[in-house]
Amino acid sequence: MTELRALVVDDSSLNRRTIAAILREIPGVSHVDIASDGADALRVVEANPPDFITLDLEMPRLDGFEFLQLLMDRHPLPVIVVSGLSAKENIFRALELGAIDFIEKPQGADAPLESLRTQLVEKVQVVQQLSPLAFRRTSVGHLAFDADVVETETNVPDPSVLTRVPSKVIVIGASTGGPKALITLFRHLRDDIDAALVVAQHMPPRFTSTFASRLDRTGAVQVSEARQYQRLARGHAYVCPGGRCIEVVPSERGPAIRVVEPTRGSHYVPSVNQLFKSAARALGDKAIAVVLTGMGDDGAEGVREISERGGTVMIEAPETAVVAGMPLAVRRTGGQHQSLGIWALGDMLVELAQPGRR
Repeated sequence: MTELRALVVDDSSLNRRTIAAILREIPGVSHVDIASDGADALRVVEANPPDFITLDLEMPRLDGFEFLQLLMDRHPLPVIVVSGLSAKENIFRALELGAIDFIEKPQGADAPLESLRTQLVEKVQVVQQLSPLAFRRTSVGHLAFDADVVETETNVPDPSVLTRVPSKVIVIGASTGGPKALITLFRHLRDDIDAALVVAQHMPPRFTSTFASRLDRTGAVQVSEARQYQRLARGHAYVCPGGRCIEVVPSERGPAIRVVEPTRGSHYVPSVNQLFKSAARALGDKAIAVVLTGMGDDGAEGVREISERGGTVMIEAPETAVVAGMPLAVRRTGGQHQSLGIWALGDMLVELAQPGRR
């Protein structure tokens, strides 16, 4: 097991002590430093770089955002944001700046710590499985996050275009590192794409609405959190609500989506496999499955059904994925698929879903 050095950055002495104490008890963490703000943290990084950092965002002097910008420019390192629910939009801003994941901070002095402990254990496991090449390259903004792309206002497509039944449906599964990968992917899409997109991103409840809004402002396609029995529209993307699962189902007026409770004992929520299998049954060769960065093997079973029914399977190249587990699980199935860097996947999807292409 890889031994890791950690740095806890938080202006609250209680939070610093709590997070540091939990980390010291986790197998694989050999040493934990602490810092009270971004300026102190930079001094620690310069003197003795850690293997990963937990970061609060709201701090005096140098806050979390300024720290992230300086860190990723000087010493790119894995950063896990630890933030409260009140800062959901800030969390996604931090992910765009280079953080790899986030944890919900317990609220109040009497808040239970078991959830924090469980999440920290999971994040340490993520750090142990990071793709070093991918992180080094994505941190500077050339692959998974196009930092030089400026967000611009896009014209809202004519309503008649949005109500047109798409010729293809692109179903996307992602986990750790997925928000940043999806932002890159959506920045490469065009508003005339003849497809609808359905996203299953492993994410806690209450965060997906904010994430959908963030994606909506990112690129040309319209993005919203999925609603029960919505009919899929060309040029629109739907994000599965956190804590639920999503399926593609047939309807009299074209494919639609169904939002359902996860089955008891489900390991992954939302379930990428459940989304992919439903798309295979409802769409056949009109389905395009995309598996992005993430731990585990969610999606591997689903791509088999997509392939068997004539659909297309694409994965983010493991070399560019923050965590290569999910793409590698698809590769191990031995089924036919295309493997592309995250910066190229969006362009390929546009080509596959060109208007008039069948």
